[in-house]
Amino acid sequence: MDFEHARFNMVEQQVRPWGVVDPGVCQLLMTVRREDYVPPSMRSLAFADIEIPLFRGQVMLKPTIEGRILQAIGSLRVDSALEIGAGSGFFATLLAANANHVHTVEIVPELVRLARDNLARNGIGNVTVEEGNASQGWYSQAPYDVIVVSGGLPELPEELPAQLKPGGRLFAFIGSPPTMKACIVSRDDKNNLLRQPLFETVVPMLRHIPQAPAFNF
Repeated sequence: MDFEHARFNMVEQQVRPWGVVDPGVCQLLMTVRREDYVPPSMRSLAFADIEIPLFRGQVMLKPTIEGRILQAIGSLRVDSALEIGAGSGFFATLLAANANHVHTVEIVPELVRLARDNLARNGIGNVTVEEGNASQGWYSQAPYDVIVVSGGLPELPEELPAQLKPGGRLFAFIGSPPTMKACIVSRDDKNNLLRQPLFETVVPMLRHIPQAPAFNF
Protein backbone atom coordinates (compact mmCIF):
# COMPACT_ATOMS: atom_id res chain seq x y z
CA MET A 1 0.00 0.00 0.00
CA ASP A 2 1.24 3.50 -0.85
CA PHE A 3 0.83 5.12 2.57
CA GLU A 4 2.00 8.56 1.43
CA HIS A 5 -0.56 8.68 -1.36
CA ALA A 6 -3.28 7.46 1.02
CA ARG A 7 -2.26 10.11 3.58
CA PHE A 8 -2.44 12.84 0.93
CA ASN A 9 -5.89 11.67 -0.13
CA MET A 10 -7.04 11.58 3.51
CA VAL A 11 -6.14 15.23 3.98
CA GLU A 12 -7.21 16.56 0.59
CA GLN A 13 -10.37 14.49 0.00
CA GLN A 14 -11.68 14.00 3.55
CA VAL A 15 -10.23 16.43 6.07
CA ARG A 16 -10.17 19.67 4.06
CA PRO A 17 -13.70 19.19 2.61
CA TRP A 18 -14.96 18.79 6.18
CA GLY A 19 -13.95 22.36 6.95
CA VAL A 20 -10.40 21.93 8.21
CA VAL A 21 -8.62 24.84 6.54
CA ASP A 22 -5.84 25.57 9.05
CA PRO A 23 -2.63 24.89 7.08
CA GLY A 24 -0.76 23.94 10.25
CA VAL A 25 -3.32 21.25 11.05
CA CYS A 26 -3.27 19.84 7.54
CA GLN A 27 0.53 19.78 7.52
CA LEU A 28 0.57 18.00 10.87
CA LEU A 29 -1.80 15.31 9.59
CA MET A 30 0.47 14.92 6.57
CA THR A 31 3.53 14.52 8.80
CA VAL A 32 2.52 12.17 11.63
CA ARG A 33 2.42 8.53 10.52
CA ARG A 34 -1.11 7.46 11.43
CA GLU A 35 -0.48 3.93 10.17
CA ASP A 36 2.03 3.43 13.01
CA TYR A 37 -0.74 3.80 15.62
CA VAL A 38 -3.49 1.54 14.27
CA PRO A 39 -3.67 -2.20 15.06
CA PRO A 40 -1.48 -4.10 12.54
CA SER A 41 -4.49 -5.95 11.11
CA MET A 42 -6.12 -2.61 10.19
CA ARG A 43 -3.18 -0.71 8.68
CA SER A 44 -4.88 -0.76 5.27
CA LEU A 45 -7.75 1.23 6.82
CA ALA A 46 -5.54 3.74 8.64
CA PHE A 47 -6.61 6.61 6.35
CA ALA A 48 -10.28 5.72 5.87
CA ASP A 49 -12.77 8.12 7.46
CA ILE A 50 -13.93 5.53 9.97
CA GLU A 51 -13.44 4.83 13.65
CA ILE A 52 -10.70 2.21 14.14
CA PRO A 53 -11.64 -0.27 16.91
CA LEU A 54 -9.12 -0.75 19.72
CA PHE A 55 -9.93 -2.45 23.07
CA ARG A 56 -13.16 -2.70 25.12
CA GLY A 57 -15.28 -0.64 22.75
CA GLN A 58 -12.78 2.22 22.49
CA VAL A 59 -11.72 3.57 19.11
CA MET A 60 -9.39 5.87 17.22
CA LEU A 61 -11.54 8.78 16.09
CA LYS A 62 -12.13 9.51 12.42
CA PRO A 63 -9.43 11.62 10.73
CA THR A 64 -12.01 14.32 9.97
CA ILE A 65 -12.93 14.56 13.66
CA GLU A 66 -9.27 14.69 14.68
CA GLY A 67 -8.70 17.51 12.22
CA ARG A 68 -11.66 19.49 13.54
CA ILE A 69 -10.45 19.09 17.14
CA LEU A 70 -6.98 20.33 16.27
CA GLN A 71 -8.39 23.30 14.40
CA ALA A 72 -10.74 24.16 17.28
CA ILE A 73 -8.03 24.20 19.95
CA GLY A 74 -5.64 26.14 17.70
CA SER A 75 -2.12 25.40 16.53
CA LEU A 76 -0.21 27.92 18.68
CA ARG A 77 2.55 26.53 20.88
CA VAL A 78 1.38 25.81 24.45
CA ASP A 79 3.09 24.75 27.64
CA SER A 80 0.82 21.93 28.85
CA ALA A 81 -1.99 19.83 27.45
CA LEU A 82 -4.23 17.14 28.92
CA GLU A 83 -5.85 14.42 26.86
CA ILE A 84 -8.57 12.34 28.52
CA GLY A 85 -8.57 8.96 26.78
CA ALA A 86 -5.17 8.00 25.33
CA GLY A 87 -6.41 5.38 22.88
CA SER A 88 -3.53 4.30 20.68
CA GLY A 89 -1.43 7.39 21.46
CA PHE A 90 -1.98 8.93 18.04
CA PHE A 91 -3.84 12.06 19.12
CA ALA A 92 -1.37 12.62 21.96
CA THR A 93 1.34 12.62 19.29
CA LEU A 94 -0.57 15.29 17.35
CA LEU A 95 -0.93 17.38 20.51
CA ALA A 96 2.75 16.92 21.33
CA ALA A 97 3.77 18.69 18.12
CA ASN A 98 2.58 22.02 19.60
CA ALA A 99 2.93 21.43 23.34
CA ASN A 100 5.92 21.40 25.63
CA HIS A 101 4.35 18.44 27.43
CA VAL A 102 1.20 16.34 27.07
CA HIS A 103 -0.36 14.30 29.86
CA THR A 104 -2.69 11.66 28.49
CA VAL A 105 -4.76 9.58 30.91
CA GLU A 106 -6.35 6.24 30.01
CA ILE A 107 -8.59 3.99 32.10
CA VAL A 108 -8.18 0.80 30.01
CA PRO A 109 -4.91 -0.98 30.93
CA GLU A 110 -4.46 -2.51 27.45
CA LEU A 111 -4.64 0.96 25.91
CA VAL A 112 -2.16 2.36 28.43
CA ARG A 113 0.35 -0.24 27.25
CA LEU A 114 -0.54 0.30 23.58
CA ALA A 115 -0.15 4.08 23.79
CA ARG A 116 3.15 3.83 25.66
CA ASP A 117 4.53 1.33 23.16
CA ASN A 118 3.44 3.39 20.14
CA LEU A 119 4.82 6.63 21.55
CA ALA A 120 8.15 5.03 22.47
CA ARG A 121 8.50 3.34 19.08
CA ASN A 122 7.92 6.67 17.33
CA GLY A 123 10.34 8.56 19.55
CA ILE A 124 7.77 10.88 21.19
CA GLY A 125 9.44 12.05 24.39
CA ASN A 126 7.15 14.86 25.58
CA VAL A 127 4.07 12.73 26.35
CA THR A 128 3.36 11.01 29.68
CA VAL A 129 0.75 8.23 29.65
CA GLU A 130 -0.91 7.61 33.01
CA GLU A 131 -3.51 5.02 34.00
CA GLY A 132 -6.61 6.30 35.76
CA ASN A 133 -10.06 7.82 35.50
CA ALA A 134 -9.72 11.43 34.30
CA SER A 135 -13.36 12.02 33.42
CA GLN A 136 -13.31 14.88 35.93
CA GLY A 137 -9.83 16.02 34.98
CA TRP A 138 -6.34 15.30 36.31
CA TYR A 139 -5.56 17.69 39.12
CA SER A 140 -1.99 16.53 39.73
CA GLN A 141 -0.73 18.42 36.67
CA ALA A 142 -3.35 21.20 36.43
CA PRO A 143 -3.85 23.86 35.23
CA TYR A 144 -3.59 23.25 31.48
CA ASP A 145 -3.52 25.40 28.37
CA VAL A 146 -5.47 22.74 26.43
CA ILE A 147 -7.75 19.88 27.50
CA VAL A 148 -9.14 17.40 24.98
CA VAL A 149 -11.76 14.85 26.02
CA SER A 150 -11.57 12.06 23.45
CA GLY A 151 -14.84 10.33 24.47
CA GLY A 152 -18.39 11.43 25.11
CA LEU A 153 -19.69 13.05 28.29
CA PRO A 154 -23.42 13.29 29.08
CA GLU A 155 -22.73 16.70 30.67
CA LEU A 156 -19.59 18.76 31.16
CA PRO A 157 -18.39 18.31 34.77
CA GLU A 158 -17.62 21.63 36.42
CA GLU A 159 -14.21 20.24 37.46
CA LEU A 160 -12.94 20.18 33.85
CA PRO A 161 -13.09 23.88 32.89
CA ALA A 162 -11.86 24.71 36.39
CA GLN A 163 -8.51 23.15 35.39
CA LEU A 164 -7.95 25.53 32.45
CA LYS A 165 -5.43 28.35 32.60
CA PRO A 166 -6.60 31.86 31.60
CA GLY A 167 -6.75 31.81 27.82
CA GLY A 168 -7.04 28.01 27.86
CA ARG A 169 -9.29 25.89 25.64
CA LEU A 170 -11.20 22.67 26.30
CA PHE A 171 -12.69 20.40 23.64
CA ALA A 172 -15.41 17.89 24.56
CA PHE A 173 -18.20 15.81 23.04
CA ILE A 174 -21.27 16.52 25.15
CA GLY A 175 -24.55 14.59 25.12
CA SER A 176 -25.64 11.02 24.56
CA PRO A 177 -26.31 9.02 21.38
CA PRO A 178 -27.93 9.66 19.00
CA THR A 179 -27.28 13.39 19.54
CA MET A 180 -23.93 14.68 20.75
CA LYS A 181 -22.36 18.09 20.21
CA ALA A 182 -18.68 18.79 19.82
CA CYS A 183 -17.96 21.96 21.80
CA ILE A 184 -15.03 24.22 22.52
CA VAL A 185 -14.92 25.90 25.94
CA SER A 186 -12.49 28.78 26.46
CA ARG A 187 -11.46 30.77 29.51
CA ASP A 188 -10.86 34.44 28.79
CA ASP A 189 -8.48 36.80 30.58
CA LYS A 190 -11.26 37.86 32.96
CA ASN A 191 -11.84 34.22 34.01
CA ASN A 192 -15.14 33.96 32.13
CA LEU A 193 -15.96 30.66 30.43
CA LEU A 194 -17.37 30.73 26.91
CA ARG A 195 -18.90 27.67 25.23
CA GLN A 196 -19.22 27.33 21.46
CA PRO A 197 -20.95 24.34 19.80
CA LEU A 198 -19.10 23.28 16.66
CA PHE A 199 -20.80 20.28 15.07
CA GLU A 200 -22.92 17.22 15.83
CA THR A 201 -21.51 13.71 15.86
CA VAL A 202 -21.56 10.45 17.85
CA VAL A 203 -18.49 8.97 19.58
CA PRO A 204 -18.10 6.25 22.24
CA MET A 205 -18.75 7.49 25.76
CA LEU A 206 -15.98 7.71 28.33
CA ARG A 207 -15.93 4.71 30.65
CA HIS A 208 -16.92 4.92 34.34
CA ILE A 209 -18.17 8.50 34.33
CA PRO A 210 -19.03 9.51 37.92
CA GLN A 211 -22.17 11.47 38.63
CA ALA A 212 -21.07 15.01 39.29
CA PRO A 213 -22.51 18.54 39.09
CA ALA A 214 -22.49 19.76 35.52
CA PHE A 215 -21.22 23.15 34.49
CA ASN A 216 -24.02 25.47 33.44
CA PHE A 217 -23.31 28.21 30.92
